[in-house]
Amino acid sequence: MDLNSLCYLGLGFISIILLIYICLKSDLRSALLTFIGMVGVGYIIEAVIYTFLSSYQYYPHFIKHDPIYDSVWGAIASNALTLPVAATFLASFHKNWLWVAFTIGLYAGIEWLFLELHIYKHYWWRTVYTSLGLPFYFLFAKFLYRKMSVPLKGFYHILFLYLIISPFSGSLHIIPIIFFSNRYYEFGLFANQSKDTIAFSTIFYLCASVVYVFIAKFQPLPRWGKYLVIGLCMYCATLLLRRAGILHSLVWWDTWYYIALSFLSLLFTEYISKSLHKGSLASRI
Repeated sequence: MDLNSLCYLGLGFISIILLIYICLKSDLRSALLTFIGMVGVGYIIEAVIYTFLSSYQYYPHFIKHDPIYDSVWGAIASNALTLPVAATFLASFHKNWLWVAFTIGLYAGIEWLFLELHIYKHYWWRTVYTSLGLPFYFLFAKFLYRKMSVPLKGFYHILFLYLIISPFSGSLHIIPIIFFSNRYYEFGLFANQSKDTIAFSTIFYLCASVVYVFIAKFQPLPRWGKYLVIGLCMYCATLLLRRAGILHSLVWWDTWYYIALSFLSLLFTEYISKSLHKGSLASRI
């Protein structure tokens, strides 16, 4: 394990400790839903600026066989832990703008340090862009936390449900590809096969998450029918992508894993939907 790995692991460990503290000292339900929702926001932002616009690259040195997958793992660590934990901390404890400014300065300092250590690299991105974007990210976390405490219906229910379940389905879609090379996509967005795979995986899970939300909210279908439909949708999508020459499965369990993932994602979507409908215990007393 080298300096690169230690730095990323250290940042991740601190983030996990902070998340545990938040869950112990604040409303557990609202904090966890806000945290996962902010992971979803981070994933969407990274899809645009990192995946499709090639803004920067991470060097955590966890994935030895592929530098693109290694960088993606660094991006997942950043957007699934570090930034959403900080946003949840500020929102859960109702921190003022002095705390927000301090946190932005802290992250700008960490970004500068990672650049100096050559464990992170900018292409067209600049640290000032991070500093200008974080206030909006943290402000949205505060808004999301407030909404988590009341029963949600309509637009906000659908929006927040999507933000919460999309990183769940996205992570479980991409992580096996990174670690086990079970499939790759050949869509033609990028010349590099690994980058093309990550780009299409992103499109796939973002679209699949829309389907999960729609199926979960579609009342005419009985519950067993929803699972039958979502399994058939994933199976048909797999066959179509193979015949189009976009999807290439490399292991026997690839198709069955993603069908099982569709069931698990729909189950998670239904659970989160019910939780959003209920609101926090305090709002019902």
